[in-house]
Amino acid sequence: QVQLVESGGGLVQAGGSLRLSCAASGTIFKIYNMRWHRQAPGKQRELVAHISSGGSTYYTAAVKGRFTISNDNAKTSVYLQMMNLKPEDTAVYYCAADVQPYAVSDSANYWGQGTQVTVSS
Repeated sequence: QVQLVESGGGLVQAGGSLRLSCAASGTIFKIYNMRWHRQAPGKQRELVAHISSGGSTYYTAAVKGRFTISNDNAKTSVYLQMMNLKPEDTAVYYCAADVQPYAVSDSANYWGQGTQVTVSS
């Protein structure tokens, strides 16, 4: 079983910064990519940022230049540094990863429980 646990959410004023963390644990042979998604009230969940096992990154246009996704050296944790936060960044942020638990198994997508980020104006 694979677990993803997020931390670092909270309440911040517009223009402020937060750093989200997500740690993967359990039975892990390989992690192919790690991602941050968010879901605002009444809206669909959207991909915010993605980092591959090779270090390639992707950002949705709304956060490009303000958010930075990174891994630890072991590639089992992922971080999202969020700067110049705006009220429209308010959402529950979810960590996700494509994980292959065993060498002989297929990879599967796993989700964390989410962490609330609230940006006040």
